Amino acid sequence: MTTMVLAGHGTRSARGEETLAGLRDLVRRTRPGTRVEQAFLEISSPSLAEVLPALPGPVVVVPLLLAGGYHVHVDLPSVVAATRPDATVAAPLGPHPLLAAILARRLASAGLRATDSVILGAAGSSDPAALADVRAAARLLAVRLSRPVTAAFAATGTPSIGETLERLRSGPAPRIAMASYLLAPGFFQERLESSGADLAGAPLGVDADLAALVWTRFDQARRGSGLSSRTISSALSSREGAKSTPTNISEQAW
Repeated sequence: MTTMVLAGHGTRSARGEETLAGLRDLVRRTRPGTRVEQAFLEISSPSLAEVLPALPGPVVVVPLLLAGGYHVHVDLPSVVAATRPDATVAAPLGPHPLLAAILARRLASAGLRATDSVILGAAGSSDPAALADVRAAARLLAVRLSRPVTAAFAATGTPSIGETLERLRSGPAPRIAMASYLLAPGFFQERLESSGADLAGAPLGVDADLAALVWTRFDQARRGSGLSSRTISSALSSREGAKSTPTNISEQAW
């Protein structure tokens, strides 16, 4: 039997940890015949490096990360390659239409109106590929809502949330809505909620569509579209000697 390991970044927020545990439990209930464990790259426990060596049989690591970047392409694979060289790493969760569906529901619950402008708020990243993933998620949400959606970033990346709010305030929309491209409550959710938008959606959180997406990434990896840690080790070796690595925070659940 193949074990799924949900690999999150980690969070200092107790509510964030509770939310991620709730998502893990929902994923388990969806397919009770498959073992599902949870681990983290940093801050929260248990750590991925501790969990992986203790698991029997085949393992698929599903990143609880919404965009590509340093954590997806370097940080997580390096832990897997060092501690569980037979494991497979699935693709990150986003972008995906199921995430757009959840974001639309969160905005509707917050009181979205047909005349509102919409921002997709993410933490940010210095990795252009991660920023591109968030912008792709904004396009999917725009299709879902039948209106433009601008991706903006609370920490690293352009445009910033402040710049985007200022631009949209000069437009015709009477209100600005903030969609939260975060998995759980925490530091960045608080920044989105206090940004000055007229309303803010809740994080993606514990949702049946999110659990379904986790299983989709698991199944894709088992069919061979994941990344084996042998390939990961080779990729990491090619990066040795680099003087710096990008900072990626767009997928964190702080």
